[in-house]
Amino acid sequence: MTMTTAEADKILSAGFAPWVLALGLSVEAVGEDRAVLRLPWSGRLAREGGGLSGQALMAAADTAAVIAVSAARGAFVPMTTVQQSTSFQRAVTGSDVLIEAVLTKLGRRMAFADVTLTDEGSGALAARASAVYALLDRSRPTRSAPD
Repeated sequence: MTMTTAEADKILSAGFAPWVLALGLSVEAVGEDRAVLRLPWSGRLAREGGGLSGQALMAAADTAAVIAVSAARGAFVPMTTVQQSTSFQRAVTGSDVLIEAVLTKLGRRMAFADVTLTDEGSGALAARASAVYALLDRSRPTRSAPD
């Protein structure tokens, strides 16, 4: 059964640190192996020159990948980021960013994702990321898992 956007939004609101929630991310779509999130434009996330900060974009990419893994598993799965590599291709100014995370491999203990971040206003690719996650044993308590 495919996860709904409402279920994914619940994972987002319950399972992430307050500073991630302050980004204002929302789930636009989820599928069996992917998730699309929206990062709304905010001047408070911009750096000198008006472009969205790389830190905000990287956090958004990481969050989208976690939602994609959760969607593929049908529920939140405790995990930790093992590696993330991001290449920035253009600044985003005054526009929302659409973040699409697509799982390239989902195993029992590891997950791999490719993430594209697109300037919604121009449709141009703003950044690309790849990420690797260790899926944690459900019996071990985690501080980030929602109730």
